[in-house]
Amino acid sequence: MSQGNAYTIADIATWPWYGQLVLGRLYDAAEFLQVHQYEHVLRWAKEIDARPAVQRGRMVNRTFGDPAMQLHERHDASDFTHKTQDVLTS
Repeated sequence: MSQGNAYTIADIATWPWYGQLVLGRLYDAAEFLQVHQYEHVLRWAKEIDARPAVQRGRMVNRTFGDPAMQLHERHDASDFTHKTQDVLTS
């Protein structure tokens, strides 16, 4: 897992599935796994989730949820500002 400001290949490979599970976004498994008892794992998941690049990455190809967080296609960095579903449908 990440050390300080480092963002490692282990973080990149693990966070999309395990980090989402820890944050309660997958399968409602956080309660069953009692992730609240693992304070360092929870801190890790929250720190990665707060990274701007991770937040942008979660928007790409998203077709559900808040329209401001849906970017169906990304071809340019400006798409994050000009082509989210809330902008396209307003």
